[in-house]
Amino acid sequence: MLRHILTGALIAGALSLWVGGAGAHPVTAKPDDKVKAAFDIIETRIVTNKDTAIFSTRVRGEAGKDRPDATGKFEGSSVYAYVWPTSLNSADVGFDKDQGIVALAVTFHPDFDDAAYGKKNRTVWHPHWVVLNEDKACAGGLKVTDIPDGTKPKLPETWPGVPLLIDSPEYPTSLKGDTVDVSIPLKLIGGIAGASYDGVTAGLKVNGNLHSPLLCVDNVFKVASGNLSLPGKVTPAK
Repeated sequence: MLRHILTGALIAGALSLWVGGAGAHPVTAKPDDKVKAAFDIIETRIVTNKDTAIFSTRVRGEAGKDRPDATGKFEGSSVYAYVWPTSLNSADVGFDKDQGIVALAVTFHPDFDDAAYGKKNRTVWHPHWVVLNEDKACAGGLKVTDIPDGTKPKLPETWPGVPLLIDSPEYPTSLKGDTVDVSIPLKLIGGIAGASYDGVTAGLKVNGNLHSPLLCVDNVFKVASGNLSLPGKVTPAK
């Protein structure tokens, strides 16, 4: 589903056109009993407050309650994620420019660690910046962008050392009641003022053969806007 929603945006660069375009904020959605309550997005927003950007998603149930089952191995393992796709450029978060769709994701994966500096994070929900691109080999139509062998792209200081365009910053992250919140210093995010965004909940899966694509979007649980039109607009908190 998500592949078809995003294909036009990837080809035409439509994501960038939403910057400065009309859009409501926050992005709200009707409850859907067919979606697990912990991933049934009711509202998602990004606001700035003084020197901080706050990414927030509210769900119908208890945020973070549902987690993937551990498999005991990296290959074929699963990741659950609360995601904010944005109109940011990849250069705004420390990668080379124009590399794909930039999203903040709060994830849980019990079978592996991908924290910066070799730290452990498999037992907690934690944030990542990810750069997404279309890949028809993925069930959900998108992958976290692979780093080909022999290439040396620009990477953030907190890149976790895996062959993906992913960052593992230690932003304050809270899952409390029905809400997921991430707080990010504004000085660390270029281009956030006026950026556009949406909200997604999804499951990802590590390739069982550990080949490209290494990490696929496997199942989209819900898209807040329904069509990934990025209708949200980052504004100062009231």
